[in-house]
Amino acid sequence: MSLLPTSTADRRVRFLAWLSLVLNIVIIGTGGLVRLTGSGLGCPTWPTCTEDSFVNTPEMGIHGVIEFGNRALTGVLVVAALLTFLAVIRMWRTRRDLVVLAFFMGFGIPLQGVIGGITVLTGLNPYVVGLHFVLSLTLVVLSTVFVWRVYRVRAAGLVVPRWYATAGWALAGIAAVTVLVGIVTTGSGPHAGDAGAARNGLNSEILQHVHSWPAYTLFALTIVLLVLAVTNRYPKRMLAALLGVELAQIAVGLIQARTGLPEFLVGAHMVLAAIVVAFATTALLAMRAHRVPAASGDRF
Repeated sequence: MSLLPTSTADRRVRFLAWLSLVLNIVIIGTGGLVRLTGSGLGCPTWPTCTEDSFVNTPEMGIHGVIEFGNRALTGVLVVAALLTFLAVIRMWRTRRDLVVLAFFMGFGIPLQGVIGGITVLTGLNPYVVGLHFVLSLTLVVLSTVFVWRVYRVRAAGLVVPRWYATAGWALAGIAAVTVLVGIVTTGSGPHAGDAGAARNGLNSEILQHVHSWPAYTLFALTIVLLVLAVTNRYPKRMLAALLGVELAQIAVGLIQARTGLPEFLVGAHMVLAAIVVAFATTALLAMRAHRVPAASGDRF
């Protein structure tokens, strides 16, 4: 009997789907740890850690351990992505959507590694660091869609009015703008990943206010969509979850801005950004009609 699934997204596929999503969020947290501990150049070169060693050496201290640990987690992600692709490749005729998603998830991880290498080789250029984070969030989106599709097959049509779905796309767009402005804001702040790394030279205090504008717009639109979902019996569970994460994100953002950007809160803000993106994605997906395959198990 083959070890790989045939035409159904069974428990093995569901496990790998969740594993990929969790790892793509966790690596954002470890990447934040690298940056917030000043370990961005803990391994001063790429793809090896030093010119003479693939791994970190005792002389490099804790910064080398943290940076190489983040690189090693990328290797774990590669293995998970490969296993995920192999698990669905035989579904090409029946679940082509899963195969395509798994391919792009797998392709994005080595691309992420290359951008990470460019980040090191450019001395932690803030714009390259920002691109690194954007790709990480893109992988979170792909992984979220993959988890959703493992449990559901997209059907034709919407389960909400078109104007409401358009507002859902606006929600996703505002979430993207919020993240992008946040990346530029972080690039102007004190957490460069290394004491000698450059900043983008923009006014951090002004950018913090600018960053709050789309963030509060996102929060307000989420409330409006959730109220409409409750009153009209549209899908609401993912919107409710999104609202909860946004409340946590806003609280962390306000506290960190008023306490001098402590490292722990900045790291939490990064991870919460990934979770916001994931729930915004599911809220949008829930607006389309889907059917549940018999072998997919319970919905999440």
